[in-house]
Amino acid sequence: MSHSDHHHHHTHNIVNEKNLIITMLLNFLITVVELIGGILSGSLSLISDALHNFSDGIAVIITFIAIRLSNKPKTFKHTFGFKRAEIIAAVINAATLIIISIYLIKEAIIRFYEPNFIEGTLMIIVASIGFIANSIGTFLLNKGKKDNINIKAAYLHLLSDAISSLGVIIGAIFIIYFEIYWIDPLLTIIISVYILRESYIIVKQAVEVIMMFTPKEIDIEELTKVIETFKGVKNIHHIHLWKLNDTDTHFEAHVETEDIKVSETIIIQQTIEKYLHDKYEINHSTLQFECGRCDFNNDNKI
Repeated sequence: MSHSDHHHHHTHNIVNEKNLIITMLLNFLITVVELIGGILSGSLSLISDALHNFSDGIAVIITFIAIRLSNKPKTFKHTFGFKRAEIIAAVINAATLIIISIYLIKEAIIRFYEPNFIEGTLMIIVASIGFIANSIGTFLLNKGKKDNINIKAAYLHLLSDAISSLGVIIGAIFIIYFEIYWIDPLLTIIISVYILRESYIIVKQAVEVIMMFTPKEIDIEELTKVIETFKGVKNIHHIHLWKLNDTDTHFEAHVETEDIKVSETIIIQQTIEKYLHDKYEINHSTLQFECGRCDFNNDNKI
């Protein structure tokens, strides 16, 4: 059995903990401001924004804890470490957004039939504060969202609120100048539907990682065909390929060779590992070499 673990740290995937703390404090501050502003102005959009911001603060705390956990070293009891903590955090954060969005859609539909008087000027002032603060938060988390599903979920929380605050400002302008009060629940529904869609995508991606599905960007058939052209490889089978988190992809397989020396299998091993790493960024591979051990069917590689 040969074993390789390529430790490759993607520093651009790690969000500075200081930025997370700043973002968290901003969100709790906006929550208080928008909740008071929403109650005083009678705006459902502002109250929904306040709820979003509160969930954002919780989301950032969960993200922060998950990052801390994922950085803990491996132990004999936890041989994979705590890297899946970030995937679990992403599911929690995205699922929370889905629940909040469904609730806000329900409330907005009720508002269509029972419109309330809304103080537009106060809406603009409070929503502008929220928009600026949330824009700062999205900027702080922007760097880490591309390759980290946990950060992406927290980023989506903040982005949704920035869009929501902008929507509230637009809605307030319509209310002040045209007295169109139904724009408030309409914008709430539009924003909530967008967030539902984005949250569903995150949950789907996270579940695929948890269920150890083969990453969509890797074609196993192509991979096996290439490896079977390598010198000394008769076939490769019993393939398992999965993601531990956003950055760590694991590969294990049985490699059948002729009756050769162990030292010769090391050369084959290094060739396969280099191909996997360079072509697919697979940074952890486990290969078991065999000679005439299995009655293997070439049509079945797994």
